[in-house]
Amino acid sequence: MFRTPFLVALDIAAAVIMLGIVGYAAVDAELPSGLGGAEPLWVSVVATTFIAAPIAVRRLVPLPALAVSMAAMVVAILSGVIPLVGTGAPVSAVAVVMYTVASQTPRRRSVLALAVCAVASAAMTLGDRVVNGVSEPWEDSIFGIAFAFLLLFTSWTLGFAARQRRRHEEESATRRAEQAVAEERLRIARELHDIVAHSMSVIAVKAGIGNHVAEQRPAEAREALRVIEATSRGSLIEMRHLLGVLRSEVDDAERAPAPRAAEIPVLVERARSAGVTVSLSLADTSGLSEGTALSVYRIVQEALTNVVRHAAPTRCAVTVAVSEDEVRVDVTNEGPRVLPGSGGHGLIGMRERVAMYGGTFTAGPREEGGWHVSAVLPL
Repeated sequence: MFRTPFLVALDIAAAVIMLGIVGYAAVDAELPSGLGGAEPLWVSVVATTFIAAPIAVRRLVPLPALAVSMAAMVVAILSGVIPLVGTGAPVSAVAVVMYTVASQTPRRRSVLALAVCAVASAAMTLGDRVVNGVSEPWEDSIFGIAFAFLLLFTSWTLGFAARQRRRHEEESATRRAEQAVAEERLRIARELHDIVAHSMSVIAVKAGIGNHVAEQRPAEAREALRVIEATSRGSLIEMRHLLGVLRSEVDDAERAPAPRAAEIPVLVERARSAGVTVSLSLADTSGLSEGTALSVYRIVQEALTNVVRHAAPTRCAVTVAVSEDEVRVDVTNEGPRVLPGSGGHGLIGMRERVAMYGGTFTAGPREEGGWHVSAVLPL
């Protein structure tokens, strides 16, 4: 497991501190009379090192570190290098490693490690009475076992809680990433719908005109073919860029910039070529953010597409007004009177774009005939 320099220093510092604590309990301890008196200093140092040093490598090899620390503590207690009354220090060292085992290893392994350490602690306490002839009351031995159990279990619980919290954060991050991908794909789907709906409507109208006048007015038919060619080429370029985003996991492909509100006159010219007389009032949109400018462009595009598809030939007015706190888009046509309906994907897409910015959107038939679309996006 990768460790940052800070964590390495932290583990080494913890190991050094625990070496001092455990060493204090071991150096001055006396062996039972049957074992030859006080042990040499190097024995205490070795025992202390094997108990506390595994803390320094607990993040790299948690289970082996726990095994070495626990085994060294059992040997030190049973040999009398550390008296039973000083068990708190070595058990604390084992508990530090137990925390890492619970936080880094699977639950089954960590539970098994906890059970083994608990049994070993109990056997160590009871065995010390036999091996070293300890005559302390049984209540003291039971208290020592309970203390070791409590310390190890608390350490395991804290480590397991840290593991669960880290796992929950990772799952939450994964869900957020998946949600972001889904939202991005939905946005691209709306973009594709806007491109295809607008372009195909213009192409269909111009193709019909070209077919109708091909024999009598070939020049007008050629003009219709020119519009069809230009519209289809532009749409294919936009679709290729959007589909490239869907195919690629990395967003480093060269792509054309997203359409902006300043390009609305191009949409107006396409609508005019399809037989719609459009008047345009376009305010300065250079101060709009990229997302807002794109939304304004797509709203006008979809509204003009509906005019071309359902009301052409007719008159249409497009107004884009920008104030200090909002941008307002109005598209009104003078086509035949239309009954209100649920609307298709185009109206849904426009409404979603406006809702994304917390704005208001209305679309419906006019009393005097035609249709009116109004969108207000707060800045």
